[in-house]
Amino acid sequence: MRFRIALATLLLGIFGTGAHAQVEQPVSWRFTATGQQAEMTADIDMPWHMYDIGPYDGGPNATTFTFTLPNGVSLDGGIQQSPAPTRVHDEIFGMEIGYFARSAKFVQRFKFSPQLIAAGKPVTIKGNVEWQVCDDESCLPPTDEDFTLTLTPPTPAAGEALDTLPAALDQPAAADPEGKMVRDEAIFVTPEATADTAAVSGETSFAGLERNESKSFWTIIIEAILWGFAALLTPCVFPMVPMTVSFFLKGSDNKAKGRFMATFYGISIVALYTLPIAAIILITYFVGGDSVTADIFNWLATHWLPNILFFLIFMIFAASFFGAFEITMPSKLVNRSDSKADKGGLVGVFFMALTLVLVSFSCTGPIVGTVLVKSTQGAIWEPIFTMLAFSAAFALPFTIFAFFPSLLKNLPKSGGWLNSVKVVLGFIELALGLKFLSVADQTYHWGLLDREVYIALWVVIFFLLGLYLLGKLKFAHDSDTKYVSVKRLFLAIITFAFVVYLIPGMFGAPLKALSGYLPPLSTMDFNLSASSAGGVSASGGGAVSSLDRSKIEGGAPKYSDFLHLPHGLEGFFDYEQGMEYARAVGKPVFLDFTGHGCVNCREMEANVWSDPTVQKLLRDNYVIIALYVDDKKQLPESDWVTTPDGKVRKTLGKINAAFQIERFGINALPYYVLLNNDGKPLVTPRSYDLNVNGFINFLESGLQAYRRNAR
Repeated sequence: MRFRIALATLLLGIFGTGAHAQVEQPVSWRFTATGQQAEMTADIDMPWHMYDIGPYDGGPNATTFTFTLPNGVSLDGGIQQSPAPTRVHDEIFGMEIGYFARSAKFVQRFKFSPQLIAAGKPVTIKGNVEWQVCDDESCLPPTDEDFTLTLTPPTPAAGEALDTLPAALDQPAAADPEGKMVRDEAIFVTPEATADTAAVSGETSFAGLERNESKSFWTIIIEAILWGFAALLTPCVFPMVPMTVSFFLKGSDNKAKGRFMATFYGISIVALYTLPIAAIILITYFVGGDSVTADIFNWLATHWLPNILFFLIFMIFAASFFGAFEITMPSKLVNRSDSKADKGGLVGVFFMALTLVLVSFSCTGPIVGTVLVKSTQGAIWEPIFTMLAFSAAFALPFTIFAFFPSLLKNLPKSGGWLNSVKVVLGFIELALGLKFLSVADQTYHWGLLDREVYIALWVVIFFLLGLYLLGKLKFAHDSDTKYVSVKRLFLAIITFAFVVYLIPGMFGAPLKALSGYLPPLSTMDFNLSASSAGGVSASGGGAVSSLDRSKIEGGAPKYSDFLHLPHGLEGFFDYEQGMEYARAVGKPVFLDFTGHGCVNCREMEANVWSDPTVQKLLRDNYVIIALYVDDKKQLPESDWVTTPDGKVRKTLGKINAAFQIERFGINALPYYVLLNNDGKPLVTPRSYDLNVNGFINFLESGLQAYRRNAR
C-alpha cells in the first residue's frame, strides 16, 4: 500500500493537484456472538485500507482487539481474519505488512470452565478494537471502539467435544519469513482471575479469500509504467516531442500560465487513454453488476473469438513494425484535431493532446492491448488502474518538456535507431501474440499449440531478434549499420542467452521463470525429463497410479481424457466424483479452482507444486479435485446446471465457475480449499502465494485438522 501511496504522490506531483479535507471515519463495525465465538466485521469505504492484526514491531498500527473476560472464560486460540489480508513488502518499515480493502471479518473463539458449562447461563464479555486506515494520499489517526457481546456456553455434552468443532475455525500454522512454523499466542485468562484484559493479535499467512491484489496486481502496474516509458521511443511518438516543445514555446513568456497549460496537457493525455476504458467497465458494472463485468472479462480472457482476434491483431501490428505497411489513423481525423490545436487556450491544449494520442496510435495500440489484456482477469478496477499507470508514465515526458521547453536541445536526434526500436518491438509483439492463440487452444482442446511447438516458435523468434541486433538481418526501413554498437551487442548477448535458456524446455525442462506464459507440461508429446526419471508420460498418467481405480465409478476420473494435473499427480475433475472417492478412502480433499488461461495458476504449479514435499503431501494425504472454470467442453444435457439467477450452465467451465461463486462467494484464480469428507473447509483457503513453506504449512495444518476431527 505504501507503493500505491507513493504512486499517487507522484501523479499529484506531475499534475500539480491536491486537496485536504476533513474525512469522516471510513470504517463501520458490526459485532455479533454465535455460541462460543465472537465475530467482528468491518465495512471499509473505498478507497481506504485497514491494516490487519499484525503484529508489527516498529511498524504501522495493526488492528488490535482487547477483551475483558469474566471468571471462567478464556480465549480459545488466536484471532481468525478473513478474507486473508493483501500482503506487500513495505520499503519504509522494512517489513511485510497486510491490509484489507472493502471488508474484513475477525473471529475469536472462547473456552468456558466446567462450572459455567454446568450453569448454562449466558455470559457477557466486553471488548475494544483499535484500528488505523490509509488511502492513496494519507492516513487517519488510530481509532478505537468498545463493544459488548453475550456468549452462550455449550451444553455439557457438547462441552466434552469442544476440541472437535469444525477445523475451519482452528488457527492453522503460519510461516514466518524464515519458513519456520509459528502460531498465534493468545493470553488465556485463568478461572481464578477477576475481570481481566487479554490483548489479542496475531499474524496469518493465508494468501487470500478474495482476489489476489498484491504481487500480481502490482507487477502489472509496474509493467504498465515501463511500457508507458518505452512507448516514447517508438517512431510514431518520439517525433511528437519537438512538436510539443514548439507548441508550448509560444506561451513561454508567462511562466505561470505555461505551467498550468502543461499540467492540463498531461491530464488530457491521461484522460484520453483512461476514461474510455473506465467508461466501458463502469457502465457494465453499474448496469449489470460486478458479475456481468467479470463475465465480460472472463469471456475476453478465455473465449476463442477475442483470443484469436487479439492474436491476429498482434500479428498485423508485428508485420507493420517490421515495415510491411503503415497503420495510421484516418488523416481527416488527425488533420481536424491538429487544426483545432492551433486555437490556443485549454481547447487548443486538449486537441494537442488528442493529436498526440491519434498520431501515436499505430505504435501504442498494441502496447495498450498488451497492458490491458494482462489486467483483465475477472477484475473491475485493475484495468482502470493499469491504464492510468500506463498513460501517466506515457504523459510524464511530454508534461516535463511542456514545463521546460528548453530541454529539447538535450534530446538525441531521431533517425534510424527509432526504426530499430520499432523492429525490436515487432519481435516482442510476435512472441506475446502467441499467448492468445495458446489460451484458445487450451480452453477448447484443439491441440494446435502444444508446449514444444510454442517454445520452438519462441526460440526461432528470439534467435532472429539476436541476428537483427547483430546486423545480420535487415528490414526495408533500416539504416545501414557499419558496425555493431556496444548497446546492441549486449542486447544480442541477452537475447541469445534467453534462447539457450528456452531450448531445454523443448525436452521437458520446467522453465519456471516463464511458467505463466507457456502451455502446461502435460501438453508435451514427449517429455524427456519425465521419461528418464521413470515418471509421467505426456498424457499425464503416472508410472505408478496413486488412485484406487476399484473405488472409482467407471474405473477412471471423469474428463481425465482431456484434463491433467501437473507433475504426474492424479486426481479428479468433477467435484461430486472426487468427494465420493475421498469418503471411500478416508482422505481430506484438496480443491483446486484453476483455469487454462490463468497465469498465476501456472506459476503456482511450476514454483510451488513442483516442490517434492508439496507433491508428497498432495499425493499421499489428499484427494485432489481440480475444477477448471474456463474450460469450454460442453457437457451432456443431464449434467447441465441451472444457477439461482435462472441461467443454464452447459459447459464444464461455467458449471465450475458458478459452483465456486455460489459455494465460496469468490471467483479468484487460483483458489485452494482443504475440505473434510462432508465438504466443509478445514482451514482458511489459500490463493496465489509463491511461498513454498507457507503452502506446506497450509497442507499440514489441514491434515492435522482433518485427523483431529476424525478422532
